[in-house]
Amino acid sequence: MNNTFQDLRDPVRGMRLITHGDIPESSFIEMIEEEAGPIKQFFSYYRCAIMEVETKFRVLNEQFSLSGESNPIEFIQSRMKSYTSIIQKLDGRGFPVTLAGMEENLSDIAGVRVVCSFIDDIYRLADCFLGQDDIFLIERKDYIKEPKSNGYRSLHLIVAVPIFLENEKRLTKVEVQLRTIAMDFWASLEHKLRYKKDLPQEKLDVLREDMKKCADESAGWDRRMQEIRDFIDS
Repeated sequence: MNNTFQDLRDPVRGMRLITHGDIPESSFIEMIEEEAGPIKQFFSYYRCAIMEVETKFRVLNEQFSLSGESNPIEFIQSRMKSYTSIIQKLDGRGFPVTLAGMEENLSDIAGVRVVCSFIDDIYRLADCFLGQDDIFLIERKDYIKEPKSNGYRSLHLIVAVPIFLENEKRLTKVEVQLRTIAMDFWASLEHKLRYKKDLPQEKLDVLREDMKKCADESAGWDRRMQEIRDFIDS
């Protein structure tokens, strides 16, 4: 099914997100109180979308288990992008700092990470997930087949998922990342090292080179483990 993401608008989305530098502090506090409700409501849409996506993967995992197969999912994690990070990203890219600008220009406000044991499980889960008629694929980036220059590997899916509210249905974007355990371990360590600003450039360069080697070696282990499982199952 060729799903497309339909933009659903509401009165909240056009409002300007306030930053403290815009106005005096007393007015800033008053306006924050006025906007708190709509902003909380807006973010609740993304939290609901995360719950929908997590549930879909947990159901798939249970289905595989009932069919006598091993569970493909080791664990699932989720996160919401912080308000500060969102403002900085919008400003940095020259997008309007409004809820509309947030919804239209950012695809990673809500994120779900699915960690598997084997590479084949990643693609099988992705196919099952995207095959559901209420999942709308917006973008797919395969960093497993084409890793980033630093060695990063993962399958990224930007999807829109419907959430059913009291009086409406909304399509909300979620970034889904599917990785093996080795890919997730590497990415977590690389993320920590990325923010070591106090290290001299010389050490940072050495670390980046070592991390690239580790990424290539762990990818080799992933391939070897997949081959062993395929041999056992044959």
